[in-house]
Amino acid sequence: MFYTAESIEQLAEQFAQLPGIGRKTAHRLALYILKMSRDEVVTMAKALINVKDKVRYCTICSNITETDPCAICSNTKRERSFICVVEEPHDVLAIEKTNEFKGLYHVLGGALSPLDGIGPEELKIKELLQRLSTSTIEEIILALNPNVEGETTTLYLSRLLKPLGIKVTRIARGLPVGSDLEFADEATLSRAFEGRIAV
Repeated sequence: MFYTAESIEQLAEQFAQLPGIGRKTAHRLALYILKMSRDEVVTMAKALINVKDKVRYCTICSNITETDPCAICSNTKRERSFICVVEEPHDVLAIEKTNEFKGLYHVLGGALSPLDGIGPEELKIKELLQRLSTSTIEEIILALNPNVEGETTTLYLSRLLKPLGIKVTRIARGLPVGSDLEFADEATLSRAFEGRIAV
């Protein structure tokens, strides 16, 4: 049986709690930390503490930020008549990398999942409705994940928002660039045909 230092095991246990990190990878990371200089480890530990101490959620859009409101909400050059609704802060980062969307965001903090006990009350839906009542929004763009929870949330939000007289759209979905038709599943191909555009 393999035995190692208790502190290495404790560190590996902490790493193993992170998403996508299995026991082997957790041990590799713990052993890598051991090889790092003390200064590098202290810098890493400070970065972890800074994230917990300094990062909070924007009181307007619920995105992560160190300043409130966040840089996007406080940017006067952003198009203020469009709100893109996403599930998590990392979705904002993904969309921002495209440089295509110049409007505002609203982060729900997840998606509806009754089996997991996540209903409308657990998401930032009430906050979205409050934003809409105090601003002149022309369009809500739903950019939720194309899974069961995302589809359920999209349907729920579209039914909730349409009576408000605000245009509600969703991002198009389909085949990723560089893929082959033969490897696409039926649902992806169906969505690709639904979201087709003129050329």
